[in-house]
Order: sequence, then C-alpha cells, then structure tokens
Amino acid sequence: MKNILIIGSLGQLGSEIATRLRQLYGDSHVVLTDIRNDVNTDLIQGGPFHVVDCRDGERLSELVSRYKIDTIYHLAAILSATAEKNPLKAWDVNMNGLMTALEIAREHHCALFTPSSIGAFGPTTPKKFTPQDTVQRPTSIYGVTKVAGELLCDYYHHKYDVDTRGVRYPGIISNMTPPGGGTTDYAVEIYYAALESHHYECFLQGDTYLDMMYMPDAVNAAIQIMEADPRMLRHRNAFNVAAMSFSPEEQAAYIRTHIPDFTISYRIDPVKQAIADSWPDSLEDYAARVEWGWKPSYDLASMTADMLKTIGQRMQKQGGTTR
Repeated sequence: MKNILIIGSLGQLGSEIATRLRQLYGDSHVVLTDIRNDVNTDLIQGGPFHVVDCRDGERLSELVSRYKIDTIYHLAAILSATAEKNPLKAWDVNMNGLMTALEIAREHHCALFTPSSIGAFGPTTPKKFTPQDTVQRPTSIYGVTKVAGELLCDYYHHKYDVDTRGVRYPGIISNMTPPGGGTTDYAVEIYYAALESHHYECFLQGDTYLDMMYMPDAVNAAIQIMEADPRMLRHRNAFNVAAMSFSPEEQAAYIRTHIPDFTISYRIDPVKQAIADSWPDSLEDYAARVEWGWKPSYDLASMTADMLKTIGQRMQKQGGTTR
C-alpha cells in the first residue's frame, strides 16, 4: 500500500486528486498539506492534514519520515494571471517550492509527481497540435517557472535517479472547486453564470481557442502516470495530455443546447488575453498515449452536460446559488 503526501492539497486540482487517492488507498495513507485550512473541511477532517508552507523543507521532511511517505504529489503553485501581478512571489513559491519537494524526494527516495502546463509554451511554439518536443519560450512568469520546473525534474531524474513524473495540463474545468487565478478560469465561470443569470461576460475574445480538460480526466492523468511502468516512460516528465479544444463562442453554443436563452458578451482583460494568445490552440499527446496509455473520457458535449447537471443539483440543494 502506498503512503502519499500531497503538497497544495486544497486547490482546484489538489482537492480532487486528494479525494480520489483517499478513495483508492484509504484516508490514513494519504497525508495532505496546504498553506491554509479555511476551505474543504471534509478533506481536512477526513484524514491526516497539516498546515505547511510548500517551501518549508524541514517540516515536510519530518512528515515524510513520520508517515513513511513513498510518493509525493507536489501541486502548490501560483497560477498564470495571479502570477503576473506579483512575479517575484510567483518565482519564489513555484520554484523554491518545487526545489524543496525535489530535495525531499531525493533524500527520502520518493516518487514525485509535478504538473506542468500549457503555459510552458509561448508565441513561437506551433499553435495547432503542438508537439511533445518543441520550442518553449513562454512570455509569462508562470510559463517561465513551468519550463524551469520541467528541466529541474529531468535533471533530478538523470542526476540523482529520482522517480520524477509529470504532465502538461491544459485548462482544467471543475464542478467542485472555484477557479484559482488562471487564464482559463472563464471556462469554469461560464457554467455558473449560465445557471444563475443565463448570461456571462467573458474576459477573453470569443474566437480564442485553448486546450481544455474536464477535472475527472485531469485526476486520472495524474494517477495513471504515477501507476505507469517506469520502463515505458521515455519522456517521463511534462507529457502533453489533451482532451478538447474550444473557444468561448463554441462553449456558449453547447450551453445553449441545454439553456436556449443563454447569452455571452465580452469585456477583454488585456493581461489574460495576451497570455492566452501566447499559448497553443491544441496539443498533440501521442507520447502520453503510447508510453502510458493516456486516453480522455470527456469531450465538450459530455463535459457541458455533466457540469450543468452537477452544478444545477448543488444550487437546488443550497437554495439557488453555489457561491
């Protein structure tokens, strides 16, 4: 039985990976940490939880020893749009947090999962069916930290034989946790707005295409790559994973198949639009499919139906609002 530590466990991705891993391995075998403890009380009370800064190597090392951890999911990071507001803090948290996790993995012989992002690409990257191995010259501080993180994980694997693994996520859409300051947040917000007011004001242009993934597929990708036979992983870190690519206008059209009077308007956020314009329209994920059997379960139609159903049911239970 694995003993797992999740660093940054209460964020959008972390909370759902934590929930799934506790279902798979048992509550006592999945230790959670985060810098806060004011959200998701079910997770906090459901098993071992500790308030720890992701840069606090001494404290994290103590937890790894105490719980006999063999696998670490390092998910703590400042996301793209938020990072642009404070680049120095983003570098500090994203890079020093990762270095801390890598050193702990090296010292304690742990496997380490670290997510990269579509943000690791830039305007000189091929925009359509972006290859696994291609130009990476991001123009956001978030992207810079992700490229550096990919290289660091490769370095620790080749230099110290640390079992590092990771995927490059597109925008992630969740029906459970609110957005956390990313450029793709509109793709989550639009569903809440559709149910609450039948209208959404989008901060990206209507024809902006971006790769997206529904949260259940994102969780599966993280767990599947950590379960994969390491002998099959030629790339090992930063695998492209893809599920769907769409624009705000296309997403609105699919929402109208369920809510016919839904409307969308636009008030462009220049910072977020510039970030989105620098990212690929779609990713090519052949390496992930061949090396560890990656295959998504959701497309835009099935995701939209599930999002609206799940959020709608929650709104009814909570008296008409989800937030």
